[in-house]
Amino acid sequence: MTTNKTQIFNVIDQYASRFKDISSYIGAHPELGNEEYLASARLKEELSYHGFEVQAPILGLETAFIGTYASSKPGPTIALLCEYDALPEIGHACGHHLICMMSLGAAVGLKAKVDEVGGTIKVFGTPAEETRGAKVPMAEAGLFDDCDVALMAHPFYAYEKSGSSLAIDAVQFEFHGKSSHAAASPHEGINALDAVIQTFTGINAFRQQVKSTVRIHGIINSGGQAANIIPDYASAQFYVRAATRKELNVLTERVVQIAQGAALQTGCKLVTSNYETSYDEMVTNETFSDAFSQNLMELGIPQEEIVSGDDHGSMDIGNVSLRCPAIHPYIRVVDEVHTLHSIEFRDLALQERALDGMILGAKALAATAYDVLSKPELLQAIRKEFDQITR
Repeated sequence: MTTNKTQIFNVIDQYASRFKDISSYIGAHPELGNEEYLASARLKEELSYHGFEVQAPILGLETAFIGTYASSKPGPTIALLCEYDALPEIGHACGHHLICMMSLGAAVGLKAKVDEVGGTIKVFGTPAEETRGAKVPMAEAGLFDDCDVALMAHPFYAYEKSGSSLAIDAVQFEFHGKSSHAAASPHEGINALDAVIQTFTGINAFRQQVKSTVRIHGIINSGGQAANIIPDYASAQFYVRAATRKELNVLTERVVQIAQGAALQTGCKLVTSNYETSYDEMVTNETFSDAFSQNLMELGIPQEEIVSGDDHGSMDIGNVSLRCPAIHPYIRVVDEVHTLHSIEFRDLALQERALDGMILGAKALAATAYDVLSKPELLQAIRKEFDQITR
């Protein structure tokens, strides 16, 4: 471990109790996406305390922010990404109260050396990752185009390398029919629920002709009011996922056609919409990822405990990864195997063990970002890989 990195770690340790307090506060006050007013306020306040210039709101998103610290010396721009939205009913069962403080803690530690080596640190506050991820409009607006790299770490029950994620579309089908008495005059009705059921039947058959990486799953979110009334309105919501955006666009079109066929069969009118933001696939920069794994090992994590990256569903960092080199590794914060989005993981992620894992994650992020700032050959290799993948 170099002296420079030790100095970064010392700063993170110096403020560790503050970082833990903020994480615990956010964990105890869960807020849904784009409603994270308490979390956003605490994070912006902490960034200001450490000398970052805070800009908010961003793109009209009230709980989004960007905290910037620019050295007087030129150098790379590092983007550290914060998430802080919770899940309905079960709170911070995805550990976003840990994610935001890993990134913020890393930024504070890195700031101790950036004036010496040169460069800029940007901390992006990105609301609503679970639903309408702010990274998507941020990427579309070009906010990451001047960033040399982007990174964050996710809490988990294992140390896992940055992997892939699936591109996703969230599609809603609303069928409009005609109500009637289901026993006295069924012939006068047009059954919207039948159209929903036909849509599910068609999609279930379609699954036989898709790749193993494809996921199509849905719910009936409105199916009628009473058994003796033919439903004049019914709707279903689907997540449609594929390995790439190009593949997904074709897949989603097929799913929409199935719903159109169900409407034609039943005589219903169909309204199609996206009920959440579409995400692109995550493309991990392997050179960058290897640097992060090396720093984990330098922090005492045995190589054999760092497992290969896997697919963890869909994430809005995918859109970032197509704009600049990005990684999304996983940090062990619990010692029992519990899946994300579970009550068991939520409860353990609020314990001191998880907060200690958060501090380790902040150090690994900061050390990796420092490597990018201080090793031009590493950044060159990261950029070369990114250009080869995206051109």
